[in-house]
Amino acid sequence: MPVKPQLDVEAGTGTTRRRAGVRVPSWVYRLLRVLVHLINRAYWRVEVDGADAVPATGPVILAPVHRSFMDFFAVSEVTGRKIFYMTKEEMWKSPRLGAVLDSVGAFPVHREGADRLALERAQDVLERGDVLILFPEGTRRAGPVVEDLHEGAAFLAARTGAPIVPIGIGGTAQAMPKGSKLVRPVKVHLVVGTPIAAPPRSARGRVPRSQVHALTEQLRAELQHLYDVAEERASPRARRAR
Repeated sequence: MPVKPQLDVEAGTGTTRRRAGVRVPSWVYRLLRVLVHLINRAYWRVEVDGADAVPATGPVILAPVHRSFMDFFAVSEVTGRKIFYMTKEEMWKSPRLGAVLDSVGAFPVHREGADRLALERAQDVLERGDVLILFPEGTRRAGPVVEDLHEGAAFLAARTGAPIVPIGIGGTAQAMPKGSKLVRPVKVHLVVGTPIAAPPRSARGRVPRSQVHALTEQLRAELQHLYDVAEERASPRARRAR
């Protein structure tokens, strides 16, 4: 999500704020969550290291690497809390698919520019004290290098005070690489990093853009490390050595 603040970030302000209304029916969410969990464990044998690092209460931004469509499913294993996330608005072209996405806490984002409404919806999730999944790379990437992160995660952390939890995901690029329609039963491993605190605010309640940039770079470095570890642990050679 490419968000480029023009001025210092001021927490909790904005005259055009709209409530998102992205709450989901609890029974629908629970049913689908159980199904996803069963598929994750049975088909991809998902393992998670460091899940206890995810805060049990309060707002939190889960910030995983993004190499496959399957990342959405795998990340749900790091917490038992309800999760919300944004995905490309093209997914809502099908009314049925759009209804399913709405029911599991998804909301659309226009990826070609700064989508103000999607940003407001994401901020609303965090201000309610819920969990937001936000892929800092914006879209699925290929290759072993994490680079050119968007500043959406750091921006939202600055606006809401929510910590950012970096997550490395290994194996999903092999399970379902970008452009593939086939899903292979490949081992998937997640490594959850230490939460990164939101940048401190000034006496006027603002966060300088320089701190948003610095937080984004810190997140990039953490994601690179966690991704490298997760890929190593997901590989057959690494599993035999453990």
